[in-house]
Amino acid sequence: MSTGPDVKATVEDLSNDGNLNMAQEECSRKGFCSVRHGLALILQLCNFSIYTQQMNLSIAIPAMVNNTAPPSQPNASTERPSTDSQDYWNETLKEFKAMAPAYDWSPEIQGIILSSLNYGSFLAPIPSGYVAGIFGAKYVVGAGLFISSFLTLFIPLAANAGVALLIVLRIVQGIAQVMVLTGQYSIWVKWAPPLERSQLTTIAGSGSMLGSFIVLLIGGLLCQTIGWPYVFYIFGGIGCACCLLWFPLVYDDPVNHPFISAGEKRYIVCSLAQQDCSPGWSLPIRAMIKSLPLWAILVSYFCEYWLFYIIMAYTPTYISSVLQANLRDSGILSALPFVVGCICIILGGLLADFLLSRKILRLITIRKLFTAIGVLLPSVILVSLPWVRSSHSMTMTFLVLSSAISSFCESGALVNFLDIAPRYTGFLKGLLQVFAHIAGAISPTAAGFFISQDSEFGWRNVFLLSAAVNISGLVFYLIFGRADVQDWAKEQIFTHL
Repeated sequence: MSTGPDVKATVEDLSNDGNLNMAQEECSRKGFCSVRHGLALILQLCNFSIYTQQMNLSIAIPAMVNNTAPPSQPNASTERPSTDSQDYWNETLKEFKAMAPAYDWSPEIQGIILSSLNYGSFLAPIPSGYVAGIFGAKYVVGAGLFISSFLTLFIPLAANAGVALLIVLRIVQGIAQVMVLTGQYSIWVKWAPPLERSQLTTIAGSGSMLGSFIVLLIGGLLCQTIGWPYVFYIFGGIGCACCLLWFPLVYDDPVNHPFISAGEKRYIVCSLAQQDCSPGWSLPIRAMIKSLPLWAILVSYFCEYWLFYIIMAYTPTYISSVLQANLRDSGILSALPFVVGCICIILGGLLADFLLSRKILRLITIRKLFTAIGVLLPSVILVSLPWVRSSHSMTMTFLVLSSAISSFCESGALVNFLDIAPRYTGFLKGLLQVFAHIAGAISPTAAGFFISQDSEFGWRNVFLLSAAVNISGLVFYLIFGRADVQDWAKEQIFTHL
């Protein structure tokens, strides 16, 4: 990791050569072929792996709690002519499925298991973010990715051993996933030019939606064909393979990257020359506690992730129970909102940077506008869902629209912490993850309680409560949100506990 004096010397050398404009033009022509965009794509793949591991239990749990034993179900295709190879394949599938046990878990137990991923994860974000900010994110993120992927391979064995062991494994896995989701933002402090911050973070973040889309698309099919344990084996293996890509290709600082061009290195370093990105060992805790702009982001994180975790955990269940879809079709339908959300996250980041670079809107206006759009419209749409449940097409349209529009928050309040305190990005992301995971620990459990009390009105109450929480957070953010670097985040300000 580069030291503060080394980086400052590099900035001075690069700034004094008078070639900043040339570097900007060169990097503008390179576009998505740049190393920084390649880094965003690698992080997208890491987020893809982490979110497939977060979502795989949501898609597998209907198969884990239901005995789908007679092999010839009414909705199975039995009219095709039988061949020897097809008979052999069907017998092989039956052998695989016979190895997949089913468990007698109540809706309350299912809610606890789904929420357990977040039970211990609120302990890890702050230390992970702080360590990643001081020592670099490469090994923090890489270690978290490997641990989470390795433990995913053992979920079927833990489920067979008992609910308690499964919950413990999920808690440890959640802590490892926090290391990835928190530590990666420290990379952008030294890699993301201010005018490209939204697009780079949203490209990386879109991996969450892409991962959810893929696991929902094929997870149900895997459960119905070769059995639910292979959902964990396949996506755990993919995560382990991603580690082989992460360690040799990712560096914490463009100054030390062996493959980056001189022009791109010059452009990145000079664009960040006026921004104090050097991490501080000491933290201005008292000033942070008194900072209303920081509290606006914290509250917004809690409220927006309240709804996000409900959608992540219960979209397959909602579609299978309300639309009466089988496991395979439920997974395919559940995947649609996520693939649209993946595309819209990237488009939202590009639009935000376009509005900022052309000076059409101020940065704070962009952050608040995108947050308002991403909260208000999805809240209205989700509250309306129970009244269109009789129409399958309208239900799916509403779910897709909600996911697409809510993705605008990724270029709003959810990235705002990079604006107000770049020096403390790692620590603040960890703090924000604590609020997000507290919401994730509460909301699926609350949703499971409402649904178990009343299957007809339970969903309506879940959506009403989520909308109320979301809009409350929006109002607080619109009043107190800011986008300028705060005094306590500047180098000359030191107010410690």
